[in-house]
Amino acid sequence: MLIGTAGHIDHGKTTLVKALTGVDADRLPEEKARGITLDLGYAYTPLPDGSVLGFVDVPGHEKLIHNMLAGATGIDFVLLVVAADDGPMPQTREHLELIDLLGLTRGAVALTRCDMVEPARAEAARREIEELLAGTALEGSPVFPLSAVTGEGVPTLRAHLEAAAARQRTRSSAGHFRLAIDRCFTLAGIGTVVTGTAHSGRIGAGEAVLVSPPGLKARVRSLHVQDRPAQAGQAGDRCALALTGDFEKKDIARGMWLVAPELHHPLTRFHAELRVPMGITEGQKPLEHLQAVHVHLGAADILGRVALLDCEKVGSGGAALAEIILDKPTLAVRGDRFILRDAGAQRTVAGGRVLDGFPPTRHKRAPERLALLAAMREDDPATTLALLLERSPAGVDLGRFAANWNLDDAALDALCARLGVRTIAAGTERIGFAVAGWDALRDRLREALAREHARAPDLAGVERERLRRMTLATLPRVAFDALVAELLAAGALAQSRAWLHLPTHRASVSQADRDLFMALKPLLDAAPCNPPRVRDVFKATGTAEDTVRQLFKRLARAGELYPVAHDHYFTAAAVAELAATVARLCAEHGAARAANLRDAIYGEGGGGRKVAIQILEFFDRIGYTRRVRDDHILRREAAAPDWMTT
Repeated sequence: MLIGTAGHIDHGKTTLVKALTGVDADRLPEEKARGITLDLGYAYTPLPDGSVLGFVDVPGHEKLIHNMLAGATGIDFVLLVVAADDGPMPQTREHLELIDLLGLTRGAVALTRCDMVEPARAEAARREIEELLAGTALEGSPVFPLSAVTGEGVPTLRAHLEAAAARQRTRSSAGHFRLAIDRCFTLAGIGTVVTGTAHSGRIGAGEAVLVSPPGLKARVRSLHVQDRPAQAGQAGDRCALALTGDFEKKDIARGMWLVAPELHHPLTRFHAELRVPMGITEGQKPLEHLQAVHVHLGAADILGRVALLDCEKVGSGGAALAEIILDKPTLAVRGDRFILRDAGAQRTVAGGRVLDGFPPTRHKRAPERLALLAAMREDDPATTLALLLERSPAGVDLGRFAANWNLDDAALDALCARLGVRTIAAGTERIGFAVAGWDALRDRLREALAREHARAPDLAGVERERLRRMTLATLPRVAFDALVAELLAAGALAQSRAWLHLPTHRASVSQADRDLFMALKPLLDAAPCNPPRVRDVFKATGTAEDTVRQLFKRLARAGELYPVAHDHYFTAAAVAELAATVARLCAEHGAARAANLRDAIYGEGGGGRKVAIQILEFFDRIGYTRRVRDDHILRREAAAPDWMTT
């Protein structure tokens, strides 16, 4: 169990930790010289069952709240320290407020310096503490009168802490590993060491990790858990990890995260629920829209702003949904607790919980969005996913959903099975659909084709990319391809060359058009990779230019010709051959370029660069390739374009 101290400066937190563990948690020379804690300190003591009780000792000075909050992240139990002679003081109240906002509910109170006061004063201090705790997360917590100097009462507190540790349920190690870094240093013969509390998952020696947000790749050389050498650590453990990688100590700082690669999603915005604490001082302004704040999340302290989503201001004890906008990137997953302090870091203005690390950029205040955020308050991810599936006709990005909730592959698979999600996977991309939503897409595609067949009965069908846009423009290509494949396999859809159509649809060419084309076709077949243009056919045959143009358009509608460029038509067989050539060039060189396509079809040094460019642009246009600068890359891996065969 990891225990965090809290309380006013000079109330004896560090002295008490030493009395409980025998360890002086003040590690800095300045701390020892001045007798006050300036930064986080750590102490560990073994328990009879072989486990370890860990302590995070925090500074009590009002100007060091940022250090206190860095230490409060990830603790299991709060030890609030109050001196009997002073009673509750300003930082006692402030620390208690922070504990409440962080959702820490397990704790005890140490009433120190009882050897310095009369019993009546100690009893009065106890009553003051009980009044202070009323209505907070620590209400009803036991109070232990003691003296860390004489040792009186310390064994009783120690026994209570040991009993609390024995009752504590082991934290789940589900999800990917992540640890909030609060210290980084170097050791001779060891190298760079980072320390922090593991928030989720497991980590072992030899495993690959990332320092995020900078994305530094590292490997765990060795690790200590609760100040003991170990082969692995997990959620709830206080860990020190020796890292190897191409970086230096100066590249890593408090506030960064050590995570499994799957969780490396730096963000500068997230949506959250906020709660403003009770007891705001008289005359103090409420939390307002776009107010500047310090955001304390994990071990980080980042400047940012609060954009309120469902109101314009939040008063004492109020709650709101908000977007937190950060000045620099960090990491967060759903459920992470954070604290907001004012721009001058003088007072706490709110506490909150992360709901969505991948918020939309538009319609953030729409009723549907606010309803989704309300659903995200539920701790069961199924509630949110079910609502997302219902409202997302183009599917849900399951990778992002899993990252936001920190679900590993097994947990995501179990969740999808539980909800009956129709999952489409391609590489690392996974998209989920509700069964009803997937069926609706099938209907939309067939209805779109039926409308197009009625509008243009002489068309062979609809090109794949155009049909995707007609069905649902926002539908990811991988999902559309899966939908088409399913319909083709079921016989509910048919394909003729590059065109998709309903099985009952047949485009027809009149006999007169067929006879004329048979007279002109030898001209196209003579130079299939650079056939004559409409005007050239006119010049060669004397057939009126507009007659040739209209004939070629009708044949293109029927799927026998392709308009590669304006008035430049290629036969279906030629296009299939060119598509196969582009596929071969992509396999050999990673991409097709105008120069190597020209050389492939016309020979090295041959002409036709302009036509090669037009051919590649045509393939980009119909969705066979995509352009990346001067490269043209296949959109679907295929040795040959079977959808263009003649």
